Amino acid sequence: MAQSGVRGEGARSRVRHAGEAWDEGLNDENDENGDPVREPGGPAREESGRARKDGDGPSPGTRGRGGRRPGGENRGPRRRRRALRWSAMVLAVLILGTAGAGYLYYQHLNGNIQKDDLNIGDAKDRAAAPKPNAAGQTPLNILLIGSDARDTKENQKLGGARETFGGTPLADVQMLLHLSADRTNMSVVSMPRDTLVEIPTCTDPDDQHVYRATVGRVMTNQSLGRGGPGCTVATWEKLTKIHIDHFMKIDFAGVVSMADAIGGVPVCVKANIYSKDSQGHGSGLKLKKGTTSIKGEQALQWLRTRYGFEDGSDLARAKAQHQYMNSMVRQLRENATVSNPNKLRKLAETATRALTVDEGLGTVKKLYDLGNELKKVSPERITMTTMPNRYVGARVEPTDDATKLFRLVREDIALDGKDAKSAGDKASSDPAAADDRIGVTVQNGTRTSTLGPVPGRASTVSQLLVGKGFARTTADTTTATAEDETVIRYPSADLEGDAQRVAKALKVPFSAVERSTDVSGVTLVVGADWREGTAYKAKAGDNKTPDTADALNGADAGACMKVNPNFTWS
Repeated sequence: MAQSGVRGEGARSRVRHAGEAWDEGLNDENDENGDPVREPGGPAREESGRARKDGDGPSPGTRGRGGRRPGGENRGPRRRRRALRWSAMVLAVLILGTAGAGYLYYQHLNGNIQKDDLNIGDAKDRAAAPKPNAAGQTPLNILLIGSDARDTKENQKLGGARETFGGTPLADVQMLLHLSADRTNMSVVSMPRDTLVEIPTCTDPDDQHVYRATVGRVMTNQSLGRGGPGCTVATWEKLTKIHIDHFMKIDFAGVVSMADAIGGVPVCVKANIYSKDSQGHGSGLKLKKGTTSIKGEQALQWLRTRYGFEDGSDLARAKAQHQYMNSMVRQLRENATVSNPNKLRKLAETATRALTVDEGLGTVKKLYDLGNELKKVSPERITMTTMPNRYVGARVEPTDDATKLFRLVREDIALDGKDAKSAGDKASSDPAAADDRIGVTVQNGTRTSTLGPVPGRASTVSQLLVGKGFARTTADTTTATAEDETVIRYPSADLEGDAQRVAKALKVPFSAVERSTDVSGVTLVVGADWREGTAYKAKAGDNKTPDTADALNGADAGACMKVNPNFTWS
């Protein structure tokens, strides 16, 4: 594994708890009395630090996760500030693909790329890999992570907050990029950094330190400091049930270098904006009304701005991020040919130095191949969304619409509505055994985040199957699970036909049948979508992207950010 990272210098005068949020300005979000400042249009922020428990986070003397360190040395806890860096990750791979720079100084460039483990959670929490379509193609899911690391002087200068140098990093930017199996469309789902989730047990691959699963829900951005980006991946898979193939992580300096490399990205505001208030909060972004091409530190300011956009929330900031990414992709496609050798070399150097990736993307050729795959999608088929959510105090949590959005991604259904298909509906070529010869185990997975499991549900559905002729059906009343939707799992290809036969008997769609190494035979888990009755009611045709996902099409060149009247200038 390649190693990187710089030890923090000097002591800090103040410590920020892992769950405490930083804004884009240099000051804390508290008023002169130390009380939380209310976000414009939203609830007051809570400063909710918590005492560290054994295995619950890095203790003094252990190192943060801003990057790898030679020899696995320990280093002090880190502090971070949020920033939007996901766009630079996509920029990096697109540069490698469109410019063809991947093979210049091949070994040298390979050495530039930093690598980390893909998933460091428990194997039981891994999401099942999607089944190939009729052409043998599978979708590709990449988690884009923006670390607010201040592990170098450059990152510290760009991020501000000098007392946070060397603190535990936070994954303040998390976006899932889904490339369809047929490579015709792409979807991006942003998760607000304040989202409350359960972070699973994660094991640091360097020192084997075990970070126990959180007790209750905490902010999702804490996952990065619990062993590295592989824990952020594990957290996403546990929440969404979406199998993640790769991750890409970038920091402040990477954003600036990649924005400079492209030469400018046009963005639009509906009024003059200056993101700075009387207390010093804000990114410092200052633009005139209309469209401006931004790059370098100005691009970083745009991506970090919260004060000044719409209601001043993270959700408004996500809109600005989506506008930037779409515009960037259009710029890259319009200027795909780079003939100047020196510029080509600079682009390749910048792209490979900007990223930390998993081993599956750990060479120039692999990044080049990924770039070629991403290029197959036109801007008209790119859809940017934000995970539907609702406020819980000063934080947010996923809604039922979020569950639906995750399902659409899992089933490889395009979010632009142009091919409302359901992946996995192809009948298996494996013939099913006779109904009375198929062994089926039924489990109760009806528990939700707000409702307990329905008593006796496994037994009820088990008896239903026996009545339909599946005599070898048994109810597993000892296993407590939680599934948003009913699922039928099978362990090997020779049982796929049996699993689909059970699905057909219950009128459960084949898209709910999946292969899994976690089961030893055909296993039906009755989900929260079937808490009552003996007839399963599939949500057939419900494949429209929820309005609450705030979708933005990649070809929409007219997108323009609304400016808060309190942050305008003349």
